Formats: sequence, structure tokens, C-alpha cells
Amino acid sequence: MAQHDHAAGSGMDYAEHERTYAMFLGLVKWGSIFVTLLLIGMAITLI
Repeated sequence: MAQHDHAAGSGMDYAEHERTYAMFLGLVKWGSIFVTLLLIGMAITLI
């Protein structure tokens, strides 16, 4: 079987990985805030 050494020489761009993860967290945060505000607005106007 072939051995896979992911730690050394994997060629990953860690800076790009961190930027992508930060963007993902930002989208999750702002998406959650938007949905929460939308639900609050619907609760106020539809009751």
C-alpha cells in the first residue's frame, strides 16, 4: 500500500485555506444574523 504523508510536502496553501475559512465563518455569522432578524420581523408583522 502507498503511504500518504499529509504533513510534509503536501503542497497546501495554508494562507488561502485560512482566508477561505475566515470567509466561511463570516458568511455563517452574517447569514445567521440575517435569518434571526428576518424571523423576528416576521413574528412582529404577522401576529
